[in-house]
Amino acid sequence: MKILLLGGTGFIGPYLVRQLLEKGDEVAVFHRGEREAALPESMVHIHGDRKHLPKYARQFDAFGPQVVVDLLAFNAEDARSVTEIFRGRAQRLVCLSSMDVYRAYGCFCRLETGPPSSQPFAEDAPLRTALYPYRALAAGTEDLFYSYDKIPVEQILMSEERLPATILRLPQVFGPHDRQHRLRGYLKQMDAGKDIAISEEKANWRWTRGYVEDIAFGISLAIAAEKTPGRVYNIGEKEARSETEWIEQIGREAGWRGQVVTVPNETSPEDKKEIYNWNCDLAANTQLIREELGYGEVVSPEVALRRTIAWERSESDSSDT
Repeated sequence: MKILLLGGTGFIGPYLVRQLLEKGDEVAVFHRGEREAALPESMVHIHGDRKHLPKYARQFDAFGPQVVVDLLAFNAEDARSVTEIFRGRAQRLVCLSSMDVYRAYGCFCRLETGPPSSQPFAEDAPLRTALYPYRALAAGTEDLFYSYDKIPVEQILMSEERLPATILRLPQVFGPHDRQHRLRGYLKQMDAGKDIAISEEKANWRWTRGYVEDIAFGISLAIAAEKTPGRVYNIGEKEARSETEWIEQIGREAGWRGQVVTVPNETSPEDKKEIYNWNCDLAANTQLIREELGYGEVVSPEVALRRTIAWERSESDSSDT
């Protein structure tokens, strides 16, 4: 199968490229040409700017993708541009979305109100009614935070019949080369021999996570499954861990001898800048992708954390020199 990735040199992309090549697929990556070292030599590079996709139509035609995987659709304009250029050129589209589309995330960020759900949200759970969740953080109208929202992305892609789309809603993804360094805050405290204090509410809060290689595997399944257009899947771990359980699991793999200390909410170190509602879990039901596509973790939780911890420590060591 011929597969074109829009993006693919960042966090998840290199893992996905390797998995696809190992399966025997032909892979091309459309990117700016700034980070090629992490990619295998046996793939096709198409250099360009995502904002000007029509300029590269000849190169797309020369490769002839059957499936396009969009790792970089962040706003409505991105969604419109990918449908306009690839309808008639590709058979299917797989697009990465986010679990921040759910109403639960809007409540967590205090963008909207409503009672917390006691059950993990499935794909048919209510979506946010408050759009553009990060606009308040934008430096201006050209800032990505201003226009970012996966809800209009999904709506545009799912309404285009000439380029059938499969949507994957991703969790918090962690692993080596994570530029958000999701383990770093806790790991630095652990390596300093400190206990970790969190509020009583945050201690029990749950968030679905996924290791980067596992997430790449799930994407590869959606690419291979020809009958998935029009489907939306949550992808991530089977059961979301509480924040306390997450910290303790990191600690076990990091050799930490400290403990998690819960403190009253009003005296929590986070209270001075608290903007989140820790009573609103971000726990997803990921059963559908497991049943329909055969998704399952390919890396054990212990190994996933060990690899991530080793990478974070190596990054910390290199920044200190």
